[in-house]
Amino acid sequence: MGARSKARKRAVDLLFEAQLRNVDPVTLLADRVGSPDVPPVNDYTVTLVEGVQTQLTRIDELLAEHSEGWTLDRMPAVDLAVLRLGLYELLWASDVPDPVAIDEAVQLAKMLSTDDSPRFVNGLLGRIATIADRLRATL
Repeated sequence: MGARSKARKRAVDLLFEAQLRNVDPVTLLADRVGSPDVPPVNDYTVTLVEGVQTQLTRIDELLAEHSEGWTLDRMPAVDLAVLRLGLYELLWASDVPDPVAIDEAVQLAKMLSTDDSPRFVNGLLGRIATIADRLRATL
């Protein structure tokens, strides 16, 4: 697993934990950065967690709008964390090609969630990717 893939997994872990504990992910991240009790936090992990939190309202609007038959409340928390991170990279990380953003999210879903999750993540991010250029123009 490459450095960016590890950073993505750590970001999903933090986003997931923050959601379960009902705390701000950036605050949780700040508690971890520089802490001797946890492994060092990669700069890209910081970028991802801060980026997802900054764009969270728009990310959740897009996920809700394009998920077929699922509300955000019904989605497993880990899938939602993966989708938020994947959509952030898809639309706001200009140095990450769209197929890479989707593939990395699918790999995280395979690693962290149910057997059905990779297909769900791929389908939802894939639908949004078809209009990504149009969406980026409005961001």
